[in-house]
Amino acid sequence: MDKPLVESLEVIKATLKNGDEQFHFSGQTAGFDLYSFWRWSVSDLVSNATRGRLAEYIVARALNANGAIRSEWDAYDLVTPSGIKVEVKSAAYVQSWFQRKLSPITFLCRTTRGWDAETNLQTVESRRWADVYVFALLHHQSKASIDPLNLEQWEFYVVGTCVLNERKRSQHSISLKSLKAICVPMKYAELAAAVEAAAKQQTNATAAV
Repeated sequence: MDKPLVESLEVIKATLKNGDEQFHFSGQTAGFDLYSFWRWSVSDLVSNATRGRLAEYIVARALNANGAIRSEWDAYDLVTPSGIKVEVKSAAYVQSWFQRKLSPITFLCRTTRGWDAETNLQTVESRRWADVYVFALLHHQSKASIDPLNLEQWEFYVVGTCVLNERKRSQHSISLKSLKAICVPMKYAELAAAVEAAAKQQTNATAAV
């Protein structure tokens, strides 16, 4: 086997796909395309893993931050055109599996060590790397009519990172009750302005330190 070239171990820059790309072998098409894989893998929009990515995409669209391809391992999820770093967390009452009761709503918001894909190194420091957190709740409570594509079934809680850092209770997660004590739910159309306002609060808090 040929030795891999050193340059082949550099970061792979993903390119935006359109779904028409064909699976192939020996120079021939295998008879199925990338779009068919997308349909097969992410059609269950209520599943935890897919719902989390969907929530990121919805927030990205609201903030006009959807130009780049989603990065799996960045220290934060989105960057707005004005440079605001945003972390998106999602939760839902309704799950894909059988439930005896609706799920309690809690969002993880723990500190993490940052990781850089360019160097494959983690930071020593553990903290919250985003400027603003958006907690996206799929608040609809009927399995018969749940539709994550219906933006009216979502509500969003926008919090500056400084507010989370100052909390006296758990620094690992936050409940819906605690969120409602520090901010009000937003609709999709209100997200952009709310994120900008929270970012200004974050900037002022940082400057005051």
